[in-house]
Amino acid sequence: MSNGNSVRLAADIGGTFTDVVLEANGARYSGKVLTTSDNPENGVLEGIDLVLAEAGIAPGAIDIFIHGTTLATNALIERKGAKTAFITTKGFRDILETGYEKRFDHYDLMIELPAPIVPRIRRHTVDERIDADGNIRQALDEKELAEIAQTLIGQNVKALAIGFLHAYGYAQHEQRARDVLAPLLGPDVTICLSSEVCSEIREYERFSTTCANAYVRPLMAGYLTRMRDKLRARGLTSPLYLMMSGGGLTTLDNAAQFPIRLVESGPAGGAILAAHIARECDLDKVLSFDMGGTTAKICLISDGEPERSRVFEVARTYRDMKGSGWPVRIPVIEMVEIGAGGGSIARVDQMGRITVGPDSAGSTPGPACYGRGGTEPTVTDANVALGKIDPAYFAGGKIELQTGAALSVLAANIGQPLGLDDFWPAAGVTEIVEENMANAARVHAIERGKAIGAHTMIAFGGGAPLHAGRLAEKLDIKRILVPSGAGVGSAIGFLRAPVAYEVTRSLVLGADPFDAEQANALLDRMAAEAGSVIAPALTGSEPRQIRIADFRYVGQGHEIRVTLPNRPLTAADGAGLRAEFESLYGRIYGLTLADMEVEAVTWSVTVATGLVTPDPAPQAEPCSDVPTAKSQRRIYEPALGEMIDVPVYYRFDLQPGMRITGPAIIAEDETSTIVPSRFDAAVNGLGYIDMELRP
Repeated sequence: MSNGNSVRLAADIGGTFTDVVLEANGARYSGKVLTTSDNPENGVLEGIDLVLAEAGIAPGAIDIFIHGTTLATNALIERKGAKTAFITTKGFRDILETGYEKRFDHYDLMIELPAPIVPRIRRHTVDERIDADGNIRQALDEKELAEIAQTLIGQNVKALAIGFLHAYGYAQHEQRARDVLAPLLGPDVTICLSSEVCSEIREYERFSTTCANAYVRPLMAGYLTRMRDKLRARGLTSPLYLMMSGGGLTTLDNAAQFPIRLVESGPAGGAILAAHIARECDLDKVLSFDMGGTTAKICLISDGEPERSRVFEVARTYRDMKGSGWPVRIPVIEMVEIGAGGGSIARVDQMGRITVGPDSAGSTPGPACYGRGGTEPTVTDANVALGKIDPAYFAGGKIELQTGAALSVLAANIGQPLGLDDFWPAAGVTEIVEENMANAARVHAIERGKAIGAHTMIAFGGGAPLHAGRLAEKLDIKRILVPSGAGVGSAIGFLRAPVAYEVTRSLVLGADPFDAEQANALLDRMAAEAGSVIAPALTGSEPRQIRIADFRYVGQGHEIRVTLPNRPLTAADGAGLRAEFESLYGRIYGLTLADMEVEAVTWSVTVATGLVTPDPAPQAEPCSDVPTAKSQRRIYEPALGEMIDVPVYYRFDLQPGMRITGPAIIAEDETSTIVPSRFDAAVNGLGYIDMELRP
C-alpha cells in the first residue's frame, strides 16, 4: 500500500457532488460531477472517465481504486432500505422501542421518538435462552422458527436480523437459527446475526446495529456488485477497497457483508486528510472543517490522530439532540455533522427567523442557481448572490450558475417575509449557517474539554474555504490552512488511509487477579479474524496491530479505553493496566476510587497496513514576488457589513512564499478561498494556503 509510483484512484459520492481524484506519476487530477442519485455508480463512472482522459491514462493502468459513499446513510435517513424483520429471544420483542428506557428530552411534551427500523408487526420472538455464563437455560425451539419463517414469507421480507440474549459471547443459537431459516426463506432473503455484526454487550445497541445492517445490506450489496461489474467492463480490474467509518479501508466482499460500517465513510476520508496534514505540518491541535454540498463535518484532531468512538447515531429526528436517532455500534471517527452544506435549504420560520437545513436540495433539483428546477433558496444561492462564487467558473466552469435565479428565490422566500432587500437576504442566510456551524464546533469542543480557539483550522470540501474565515472569526481561531485540492478533500483522504479492520468482542475480566491466558487467547483470535480481512492488501509487508480494552470500575455503566501493549500479556500486566485506567479516569473525572475493583469489558484489535505517505514533493524556493490579481469582484464582507470590491487571484498562479492581504478571493477549479479583511494569506512550501489573523 505504499504510494511509490502506483496509480491510485479515489471516488467519494456525496449528497450533491461526486468527487474523483487520480494520483499518478507525482501528479494529481481531480473532477467534480453532480451525483446521480438514482444510479450512483453512473456519476462515479463519469468522474473516472473525466480524470482518466485528463491524465491520458487507460483504466487498466489503475493499481488501486478506493471508494466511499453516503448510500447506506441516505438509505437509513430516507427509509429506503429493504423490508426487514427481526427475530429475538422471547420477552425482548420491544427492545428496539424501549431503547435506553429514558427520554432524550425530558421537557418536550410533544417529543417525537425515533421510529424503530423494524416495525412491531415484523418483530418476532422464539423460545431460547443462554445465560451470561454460556449455560443453555432454554433450548432453541426450531419448530417455532419454522412457523416464523412462513410468516416472514407472507410478509414478503427481504432482510432478516437475528439477535438473541448474550449472543455476543455465545453465538450457537443464532448460528443454528440461520441454518434453520436460510433454506426455508430462500437465497433472496439476506440474514444478519448480531454475533457477527456487533459482538458486544448492550442488547439495544447490538440489536439496533444488526437491524440497520440488514436494512441496508441488499441495497449496498447490489450497488457494490454493479459498480464492480461496470468497472471491469471498462477495463478497470484493480483491487477495489471501501472506506469505512473508522478511517480504514476494507474489501468489497467485507463491505457488502457489513455495510453499516460505511455510514460515515465520506466524512472519515476528510478526517484522515486533516490528520495527515496535521502530521505533515507538525500541528498538535487541529479542527477539521469539511463542508460539502449537503452537510458540514467538524472533527477534533490531537497529535495527528482524529478522535475515535464505537457508538454513532444515524437518522436523528432532532438534528443536534443526542438520543434522537438510531444507535449503531461500529468503529467510527468521532465528529459532529450538521445539515449545513451548499445545498442546505433556507427558510423563514413561524417566528420570523431565518433557518438553514437540515434538508438539502441535493443534486436534483439542486440550488435555484443550477437552473435545474430548484425553487427554494440555498446556501449556494446566497454565496452566488454575495459574489463569493464566480457563476462562470463553478466546478471548473462545468456548471454555469444563474445569478438571477438565486437573487429571485432569496428575495421571494427570505427578503419579502422579513422586509429585506438588496444583498441582505443572502447575508442573513450565510450568517445563520456560519453561526450554526460555530455553535456545533463550540459544543463539540466543550464536551471534550477542549479550548476551540487554541486549534488550527484545516478547511476543505467545496464549501469550507468559502466560510472558513468567518467561522474562524466566530470561534477566535487565528490560523487556517486550505490544502491543495481542497474541493475534493475527502477523496484525497481516501488515498491516505491504510487498509485496516477492527474486530471487537466483549469479555469481562478483572484486573486483579488478571487472567492473561484468557485475554491472550481472545486477542489472538481477534487478530487472526482482522488479519484475514486485510490479507489481500499486505503483499508481503508486516501488518500493524492496535489493541485496546475498555475498562471500568465494577458496577459502572460506561468504560474508558486503555491501549494494550503490543505483545502477549502476563498476569503482572493487570496492575499496570489498572494504573493506566486510573490515570485516565483521574484526568477526566478528577478523582479515582482506590477501594473499587477494576474490570475490562470489551476488547478491540485493529490490524492495518502501513500508513500511505506520498513521496514528498520538492519544495520550491520561496518567492517574494507580489502576486498579480486576475480580476476584481464585488463581495459581501461581514466585518464591514457591506459589499466591497476585492481582488481575485487564481491559486495555480501563486508560488510558495507569495503573500496576500485580505480581503481577497483565491479561486481554483473546485472551490474558492475567501480571505477576510482581518486575515493575511500566504502560500507555504507545501502549496497550502496559510491564513493568519493580523495582530
